[in-house]
Amino acid sequence: MFIKKQPSWALPRSCVTPERIFLNRRKFMSGAVAGAAGLAMPGLLSAAALPVQGESLSYVPAPGLSTSEEKTPYEDVIRYNNFYEFGTGKDDPAKYANEMSVDPWSIAVEGECDRPGTYALEDILKPHDYEERIYRLRCVEAWSMVIPWVGVSLADVLKRFEPNSRAKYVYFETLHDPEQMRAQRSLFSTIDWPYQEGLRMDEAMNELAFLAVGLYGKTIPKQNGAPIRLVIPWKYGFKSIKSIVKIRFQEERPKTTWEMIAPREYGFYANVNPEVDHPRWSQKRERRLPSGLLSPNWIETEKFNGYGDQVAHLYKGMDLQKFY
Repeated sequence: MFIKKQPSWALPRSCVTPERIFLNRRKFMSGAVAGAAGLAMPGLLSAAALPVQGESLSYVPAPGLSTSEEKTPYEDVIRYNNFYEFGTGKDDPAKYANEMSVDPWSIAVEGECDRPGTYALEDILKPHDYEERIYRLRCVEAWSMVIPWVGVSLADVLKRFEPNSRAKYVYFETLHDPEQMRAQRSLFSTIDWPYQEGLRMDEAMNELAFLAVGLYGKTIPKQNGAPIRLVIPWKYGFKSIKSIVKIRFQEERPKTTWEMIAPREYGFYANVNPEVDHPRWSQKRERRLPSGLLSPNWIETEKFNGYGDQVAHLYKGMDLQKFY
């Protein structure tokens, strides 16, 4: 079933641009899990088993709450993206992501765990209730959004693979398919594909860490990371890796894509921190979309993106100027 939860960290629905389409909940849920054989029997399922891209979803609205935060238009969320596999322009993902197929989809699980294997996405999702979580998204480029994600707890998924005591970090990898992702075949790309990210184990097991399969009550668009992406709301957006095809538990800290490209600018932790500027710009403020030249919408950036109560203990005693 599609479960609505309002935990302490949730932002109220009034932060979000309302979708004016009433959608079909049961169709989404049956599509998301139908035919799954369970985690113990990994394998690819038929195309009919996955939700149709852009399929409408329905759910009970959250209780009426208020906030002073500006709402993020749905159009900005689907049209203004960083997904370098499709190009460096903010509108490139929306233009070209339709060239990628997301059905069928599987995820390889490797490393320090007792249940490695290659699992169909349906098998990974089947046992879990879907939640809607309304999170802030803060980009390292100093723009931000507020997005209602639909998905499952990252911790709940990872526990089912039974990581062992040597699993200190979790590595994630994005699809590498130059035929479908045009920027991966570019001769001018500075990225060593595939895109790679990682979390410390306690970060991955935090209650806020989330695997999103939808947004705004619809299956997640390809330009936003379909069919499944990570959402880590207290970190800069580049940590929330899209279109995941591999999860690996490992003892050593993984190298991550932007850290390898420019380590002085993009550290492993990438916690939102207004006290630590990017070498080329300030992080003290952010431009909350929508925002334009004639109507700029700048707000003060909060440490840990406003989620300090839930995550500050993870970094107790750490020098966050050094471990940025």
